[in-house]
Amino acid sequence: MSDLALIWDGHGCDLALDGDDLQLDDGLQTSILISLFSDRRARADDLLPGDDGDRRGWWADAYPVIEGDQIGSRLWLLSREKELAEPLRRAKEYAEEALAWLVTDGIAAHVEVTASVPRRGVLALAVALKRLDGGLENYQFDMPWEGL
Repeated sequence: MSDLALIWDGHGCDLALDGDDLQLDDGLQTSILISLFSDRRARADDLLPGDDGDRRGWWADAYPVIEGDQIGSRLWLLSREKELAEPLRRAKEYAEEALAWLVTDGIAAHVEVTASVPRRGVLALAVALKRLDGGLENYQFDMPWEGL
């Protein structure tokens, strides 16, 4: 099964084009992009970055096909955090939480995320995915820290 291909431009996603046609993605990049960069609803114990009480999230998560399933990540909660060790640890945790479905649904044997700050103002997420057949896939996403 193919998805419409998304590409990461460092600030957000866009549809990939092949000339005048939309490009298809037979791999996992589009699924990973949606998982990481869609806003998952904040948990009741999460500290929200704004004063408006908006817990975000996708409306359809209120009616999951599988109980407890949620789309996206909680990376957006870090938007006002400083580039310190604890928020970096949470970036890794939030990304791995967002990608855990790949293992649960039997698409990958293992997913590991490394979060780093390669330069001031930039969060880098390196995703290492081990397929069930033993194959390895690596993805790298750099984004402005304040753009989470």
